[in-house]
Amino acid sequence: MNVELVNISKRFGTVQANEDVSLRVAAGTIHGLLGENGAGKSTLVKVLSGFIGRDRGQVLLNGIPVEIRTPADAIQVGVGMLHQDPLDFPPLSVLDNFMAGNSGGLFLNRRQAAKNLTALATQFNFDLNIHRQVSDLTVGERQQLEILRLLSLGAQTLILDEPTTGISADQKTALFAAMKQLVVEGKSVIFVSHKLEDVEALCHEVTVLRHGKVMGNLPIPASDRQLIDLMFGRELALPLKPQTRQAAIALQLSDIDFGDDRQTLAIADLTVHRGEVIGLAGLEGSGQQLLLLLCAGLLKATTGTLQLDSVNLTQQPYPAFLKAGVGYSPADRLQDGLVRGLTIHEHVALKTPPKGLFVDWQGTLEQTQQAIALFNIRGKPNSKVERLSGGNQQRTQLALLPVPLNLLLMEHPTRGLDIESTLWVWQQLIARCQGGTAILFMSSDLDEIMQYSDRVIVFSSGKVSQPIATATLTVEALGQLIGGRFEDSTLPILRDAP
Repeated sequence: MNVELVNISKRFGTVQANEDVSLRVAAGTIHGLLGENGAGKSTLVKVLSGFIGRDRGQVLLNGIPVEIRTPADAIQVGVGMLHQDPLDFPPLSVLDNFMAGNSGGLFLNRRQAAKNLTALATQFNFDLNIHRQVSDLTVGERQQLEILRLLSLGAQTLILDEPTTGISADQKTALFAAMKQLVVEGKSVIFVSHKLEDVEALCHEVTVLRHGKVMGNLPIPASDRQLIDLMFGRELALPLKPQTRQAAIALQLSDIDFGDDRQTLAIADLTVHRGEVIGLAGLEGSGQQLLLLLCAGLLKATTGTLQLDSVNLTQQPYPAFLKAGVGYSPADRLQDGLVRGLTIHEHVALKTPPKGLFVDWQGTLEQTQQAIALFNIRGKPNSKVERLSGGNQQRTQLALLPVPLNLLLMEHPTRGLDIESTLWVWQQLIARCQGGTAILFMSSDLDEIMQYSDRVIVFSSGKVSQPIATATLTVEALGQLIGGRFEDSTLPILRDAP
């Protein structure tokens, strides 16, 4: 289906999210929509998919003007959108979610729906168990399910908003193959991203937005220099990771077993020094998050000891870890890191000890203004955090972390961020290291792990590797270890899970 957006404009209060944006997407093509966080990409596609109303402009499908006021309107005319966080129902099964939105009322044919789901999954080489609960799926599997649901509802144009964020390499390969298959069938795809390599690998053409305006359209392939110039209007300096490791020990794990109801992991010995960065690599769900939760005091070890600055905190409660200078930054910013409905100012007030019985609103307002300026947050003190872009949510989350910290634990610190925001985040983290903070972080981006880690710990199939100096690794070797090829390496395993 041919899609054309003509002079789309949308304002939120004082923020002009889109200004006279025009875009043409031909049937049988994948069109990239590229830009930094807050450039207006998500706003534009939410206008097309009926989640946001436009202030002015026109939408044409196959040359015919259409009115799209709701997501149901969009589906009716053949437009479906896959959001960064799939809009599904976690307590329900895969089949129940697939049937959501189908006509038929109380008399839906579950047997026929199961056949349709199985056939579509086979067609696109998606491995989905129709009886599994959606809450047990990975982000990539939830994406696959939502794509199949949208196609079953008749979507001829599919919008994907940052779809490669938080999925495995295999799931990304399957996703790209499915998108290419769709365009062979004559469907069109709008691929929203901030990742140059993804756009270059998948798209036929790209439109670049900056500050809500179209900066240019380019056929793919295009050079990184061209795309970066359009996105930012300048070159970006790469932060360098200096040697910041100190002799003092920040974290010591000894003969420790930990886990949840799905898996148990074991580490015989792990010593992390102040100023050191340890990257945690592995497929999603391999145990990296469990280690971070353990070190944050949010998960208890079943055996062994955990020491922070030589103090045994093995079975101590979470507040004891906070008092010991441990900070934790979760990947799901709005679910675990920030509070929907609260402003930036209210978040600062929450973390600031009150003076007596009352909150010092004037004092916390000044702190908020300082944090906004220091962390370059594109928002105001009264901005609600769910209205901020992903990059600005991450900046806000970093601004709320105490200073100083002895140990900083981070899940996907740059997930969903554009190039500039990613570099900015790492500049702040490196500054923390120079002040003596040790960092453990997990990431699905192997280049990020290799670039910023002093050592890497690999998680695979219930096993945990010894910390490996990045100087001795290549990205290819790291990928092999993540794939479970421990036996092909001279690197010893600490020990198998019990």
